[in-house]
Amino acid sequence: MSDTHPGPRPPPSGISIIIVGAGFAGLTAAIEADRKGHTVTLLEKSSLIQPLGDIISFGQNSSRFFSKWPGVLEALDPIIHKSSEFHFHDWTGKFVTTQSFVAEHAAWGPRVNGHRGEIHQILFNYAQTSCPNLKIHLSQTVTEYFETPTHAGVTTSSGDTFTADLVLAAEGVRSKARSQILGFDDHSRPTPSGYAVFRAWFPSSPSLTSNPLTKHLVCPNGDTHNGWIGQDVHFLSASIKNGTEMSWVCTHRDDAEIKESWQFPGSKQEALRVIEGWDPVVVELVKATPEDRLFDYKLVFRDPLPTFISPKEGRLVVIGDAAHPFLPTSIQGASQAMEDGVVMAACLDKIGGDKGRVKEAIKVWENIRYERVHKIQETGVRTREQWHKADWDAIWKDPESMHLKREGWILDFDAEKDAYESYQSVKEELGRHGKL
Repeated sequence: MSDTHPGPRPPPSGISIIIVGAGFAGLTAAIEADRKGHTVTLLEKSSLIQPLGDIISFGQNSSRFFSKWPGVLEALDPIIHKSSEFHFHDWTGKFVTTQSFVAEHAAWGPRVNGHRGEIHQILFNYAQTSCPNLKIHLSQTVTEYFETPTHAGVTTSSGDTFTADLVLAAEGVRSKARSQILGFDDHSRPTPSGYAVFRAWFPSSPSLTSNPLTKHLVCPNGDTHNGWIGQDVHFLSASIKNGTEMSWVCTHRDDAEIKESWQFPGSKQEALRVIEGWDPVVVELVKATPEDRLFDYKLVFRDPLPTFISPKEGRLVVIGDAAHPFLPTSIQGASQAMEDGVVMAACLDKIGGDKGRVKEAIKVWENIRYERVHKIQETGVRTREQWHKADWDAIWKDPESMHLKREGWILDFDAEKDAYESYQSVKEELGRHGKL
């Protein structure tokens, strides 16, 4: 086994995996596991993969994975955000500071920001065309997870049963696997965070290009990235594809009924109420938004799981949002989902096809991931509070205090390399504590 497996796919490892959910966690786990010779079955409840959603960001810690999949970065290039600067304003439109990412990009590599659905479609197409041994089954809703001492499996609504050496549940915060991990019913509603996000994505022309107040944000000025910060509200805009498309998000206080779906229709009237009295540029961005392109996403959280592994037989694992949902202000939810999949594939690679060590690999994976992912979760709350509870007297004295915190321990990190290098020491530590 090698640390990166460049070149041809290695011989079959003999390890079989079922992955439930073809989001970023599931797709990454599937691609990386196939890349390392494992036998993978990917189950997705949707009948069709469609380019839905709005803007999503991948830090350098996850964009590095795209470069390992031939042709993916090239496919992403036309659709990702190209601006390397972020301009901050207060809610009235007064300029505060510009944060440049040029030096960061040079040192750590590029970020990848773009339309969630379009990026997802490219990764799904790559999995279909470049992972010939990967079996993908659409229209498969998992109704039951089960384990035995020797294998794990799922039953679907169509009556099909699939078994493997382990199962990765990557189907989001409502995953049925959470109940099995916890040992009690986890189907109750998640806890409201007290915040919600209006989200939008739409063509720049003609509504924005013809408006004197907004035309500087879009074509022909290329991609731009701006933020407006107010009391318990922040509004971010990003034009993309050379300024021909616009996305914006507005995070604000909201204690309304929880709808755990970014597809819940939004109300333009409510969005305008939230930004009443704000910079006219922001108001015009909202007014220009087509009603059918505005969504209302209630931000929720769940208490950290005590473990990501089923205590019954240790062959069922939750990854991605099923294990650790993130606030958008962390800018790491998708990146950490991808890290989960990459690290799992590497840990399974380290056991060299020995089925008797599958549980060992799973436990080492959890030990590698658990602390890191929860520390990064906390950054989402800190960034939100940095903006929403801003001390403006202090900010005008030190405008750069408004900048996004870009920390090397999060972004300048190769999860795959780290997994290979730390596997043995983590295994030995678990053994000393009687956990293997």
